[in-house]
Amino acid sequence: MRKWILPEHIEDVLPPEAERVEALRRLLLDHFRGRGYRLVQPPLVEHLDSLLTGTGRDLDLQTFKVVDPLSGRLLGLRADITPQVARIDAHLLNESGITRLCYAGSVLRTTPAATAQTREVVQIGAELFGEPAIAGDEEVVGMLLSSLAAAGVQRLHLDLGHVGVYRALASAAGIAGNGEDTDIFAALRAKDVPTVFELTAKLPAAWRSALTALPTLYGPAQEVLKAASARLPDTPAISNALAALAALARSAQSHVEALHIDLADLRGYHYQNGAIFSVFTAGEPNAIGNGGRYDGIGKVFGRARPATGFTLDLRQLAGVVARSV
Repeated sequence: MRKWILPEHIEDVLPPEAERVEALRRLLLDHFRGRGYRLVQPPLVEHLDSLLTGTGRDLDLQTFKVVDPLSGRLLGLRADITPQVARIDAHLLNESGITRLCYAGSVLRTTPAATAQTREVVQIGAELFGEPAIAGDEEVVGMLLSSLAAAGVQRLHLDLGHVGVYRALASAAGIAGNGEDTDIFAALRAKDVPTVFELTAKLPAAWRSALTALPTLYGPAQEVLKAASARLPDTPAISNALAALAALARSAQSHVEALHIDLADLRGYHYQNGAIFSVFTAGEPNAIGNGGRYDGIGKVFGRARPATGFTLDLRQLAGVVARSV
């Protein structure tokens, strides 16, 4: 094998793509700064136990590990920047009130994501810490949409979800954290209604009915909210989740071409605990932006904080912009 051949799913970025990606990075960072988000630059490598603390534990299989020749300790090459930014907010800045941070940099993953062709992703994003109210989610979703508009992406489709609905149902039904929960969770994500019905056969009728309804509660926002209010139990947690989704839908409605809600979208379930969102554009099969609420992320670093944010893949976004010209 020739020594200069790169590893599988690792590649050089050549002009003019590199120039498009760099121009987009500058444009978006300026956009973030104009809205009060300060730039941080976490290191590419950290001690593994720090990198995989908190939300980072979900990235274990995606993280390259190496031994530090200076200390003998295991190091990890970051697979996501968000946990690092949370560490900076909680442990280094330690500010009172609301903190707005942004970042841009490469992450390296052991395997390419289903929607990516490369293991090295150029990630850019923004995180809002210290705002527990729906105003924080509205701000972050609004900035994601305005960032894509500033980049020249049009005809945006926003998908909303809320992992708190399933969390509330699983807890009330007494299945949270056991083996049944794992199987039901997988069936819900696949929108496999017959399997959900079978797996919930021994549950009380109210919880069985609600869990079976979840995979069907997706589509235009107002229709789903109306159906969810009629078909799901009227508990405080579920009512609050639906109210949050309604508020987000109202705030984003005028900025998107289509707005949908999917209550069986459990992406990020293991660390996100509130509203989640993805943005699509016409002609592109995959989401071009993702985010959500993940309160308490800083607890493992010494200070629990409300948190919400989003990430973009700069190379993917640059390709979308180029194809839309």
